[in-house]
Amino acid sequence: MICEQIKCGGDRNFAYIIGDEGSRDAVLIDPAYGVQDILARVNELGLKITYVVNTHGHGDHSGGNAEVCAKTGAQVAAYSGGDLDLKDGDTLTVGSVDLSIIHTPGHTPDSICILAEDKLITGDTLFVGKVGGTGFGQDAEDEYYSIHNKLMCLDDGIEVLPGHDVGVRPVSTIGDKKKENPFVLRPDLESFIELKQNWAQYKEEHGIA
Repeated sequence: MICEQIKCGGDRNFAYIIGDEGSRDAVLIDPAYGVQDILARVNELGLKITYVVNTHGHGDHSGGNAEVCAKTGAQVAAYSGGDLDLKDGDTLTVGSVDLSIIHTPGHTPDSICILAEDKLITGDTLFVGKVGGTGFGQDAEDEYYSIHNKLMCLDDGIEVLPGHDVGVRPVSTIGDKKKENPFVLRPDLESFIELKQNWAQYKEEHGIA
C-alpha cells in the first residue's frame, strides 16, 4: 500500500494519498488546498485517482473536491453530500486495499475516520495531543464516545494521521494516544468536557503551543 501525508496549506492542513501498488488506483483524502501540487505528486507516483474522500464536509477539507474531480474524473465519497455516501462499517476498495469507514461524530455530525491496513486517517476527530473542536454539549459527548468506543479499541500499533499539523508531531499511534493525549486520559465525560472548557489554561500551564 502507498500512503503519503502531504502538507497542503490552509491551517496546517494535511491531505493524504492512499494507493494500491499493483493496480495504481488511489484515493485522495481531504485535498482542500494545493491541488496542483498534490496532483503533480499523484502523477509522479503513476497513480489514478478513483475517489476523493472527505473526513467531513468543512471547506478546509473539501474545498478542492471540484478541481480534483474535474481533472481526474474521480467521484466524491463522504458520509453526506458525496457521489458515494459512506456509512459506518462500509468498506471502500481501491485495488487490493480496503478502506474501512468509521463514523466518528463530534467535531461535525458527518465526521469519519478511515482505516487502511495500519494507517488511521482521523480528520478533525483526533490530533496528536488534543482532539477536534466542539461545543460543550451533545457534540462533545458524541466526540468523547466516538474516540473511546470506536478508536481507542483499535490496536495500539495503528498509526494515527490527523487532518492538521497542530500537535506536538505530525504522526502518532493509538498506543501513544492512550499514554499522552490529555483528552483520552480523562476518565469520564464530565472531565473530558471540563478540559475542553479550560483548554486555554491547560495549554498555558503545560507549555503547549
